[in-house]
Amino acid sequence: MSIFKGAGVAIVTPFDENYNIDYDRFGKIIDFQIENKTDAIVVVGTTGEASTLNHEEHIAAIRYCVSKVNKRVPVIAGTGSNCSRTAVYLTREAEQAGADGALIVTPYYNKATQKGLIDHYSYIAARTDLPIILYNVPSRTGCKLETSTIAKLVKDVDNIVGVKDATGDLSHTARLMYDTQGDIDVYSGNDDMIVPVLSLGGKGVISVLSNVAPEDTHNICAEFFAGNVEKAAELQIKYMELINSLFCEVNPIPVKKAMEFLGFCPGNLRRPLGEMEPEHAERLRRAMIEVGILNN
Repeated sequence: MSIFKGAGVAIVTPFDENYNIDYDRFGKIIDFQIENKTDAIVVVGTTGEASTLNHEEHIAAIRYCVSKVNKRVPVIAGTGSNCSRTAVYLTREAEQAGADGALIVTPYYNKATQKGLIDHYSYIAARTDLPIILYNVPSRTGCKLETSTIAKLVKDVDNIVGVKDATGDLSHTARLMYDTQGDIDVYSGNDDMIVPVLSLGGKGVISVLSNVAPEDTHNICAEFFAGNVEKAAELQIKYMELINSLFCEVNPIPVKKAMEFLGFCPGNLRRPLGEMEPEHAERLRRAMIEVGILNN
């Protein structure tokens, strides 16, 4: 059984004026997501700025999110690391906190071989009962999970059940479906490719867009699954300029600014990420107005 089906939000982590996690605002963002039909919450992933949280903050954010969600939707915790032992530690903590699954990114910087990746993920999976979603994002990690590697992991490791495919390569996605014979839950890691990935048998999306447009991101998936492919495609196309604006600078810089525009939190980012360029922020603002989620 899938951890979730539909649109899971890769939720931002709001920081206060002193760059500490702002749990009051975090709780309001979580409630907004659930009230607007998000199908799952993915906490402390790339969009949640996990790379600048220390371990205590990382675990505290997972615990808070699980508690605040209170089983209303599944919570998937980002627990990846380029150290296998650290990934085990974070994953076990997420399991104890009550998370419903773990999203584990490929090891970054190390540039592991495919054999090393099989060993890495097998080592982690053997030390938790949580279902695991592999996170394949080579543009950020310098390390790609080949489709044959994913197929072997899915075949040999019972609790590896899904993959967030952020390769941006539909040929890779199609080959993945072929190599696994569909025996894996594939989630688009790119908001501009939700409908194409669903058309290949995907289960949904782990979405940045959903931070600012949760209901329509959910609806893209829901309409597709209901057989209303034209409506799903219409929604996909409607949001293309906003999606492009959300990625005109490295994620999560633009989405943090978008959440500031909507009044959810300051757009504070921890270094080395910094303030969005004014012309890019204006492009983003116009795109939000165009789709009706921000007033003039």
